[in-house]
Amino acid sequence: MEINQASEKFRGDEIAPMHTAEHILNGTMVKMFGCRRAQSSHIERKKSKCDYDLPQQLTPEEVQAVENKVNEVISADMPVTFEFAEVGTLEEGRFDLSRLPDDATRTVRIVLIGDYDECLCVGAHVEHTAQVGHFRISSTRYEDGLQRIVFRLDR
Repeated sequence: MEINQASEKFRGDEIAPMHTAEHILNGTMVKMFGCRRAQSSHIERKKSKCDYDLPQQLTPEEVQAVENKVNEVISADMPVTFEFAEVGTLEEGRFDLSRLPDDATRTVRIVLIGDYDECLCVGAHVEHTAQVGHFRISSTRYEDGLQRIVFRLDR
C-alpha cells in the first residue's frame, strides 16, 4: 500500500528537505562507489554530515560527481512516497535489517524516492525531490577508512 507524504505529518518537518537529501546522497554513494549507506549521519536543518566506509579518500572530481548526481536526482522532481511491509516478507538482502532495534515492530516503513532509492525510515520527507533545493557539499574529510561528507541545501 503506497501513501503520499502529504497524508502524514511527523515532528521534524522542518528538516524534511535535508533528510530527503540524505537519502539521495546515500543512494548515490551506493551506486557510484559500491559502499553501504552511511555508517553514521547527523542531520540538521542547516548543515548535515554522513560518514561512509570507503577504502580510500574521494578525489575532488569524485566529490563533484557526487554533488552533480544528487542535484540531477533532485531536479528530476521524483515523487517521495512510502509503503509498509512485514519484515518477514522482504526480499533477502534488500535492506540492512541489522540496524533495526531489537524491540522494533515487525512492520517497517519503506521510503521510496522515485525509482532511484529505497530504504527503511521513520523520518519526515518532502513530497517530491524538487522541494529539496540545491545540494552543496561544503567539506569532506577522510580518516581511518571513513569518508565524511558535510552538506548544505541552498533553498
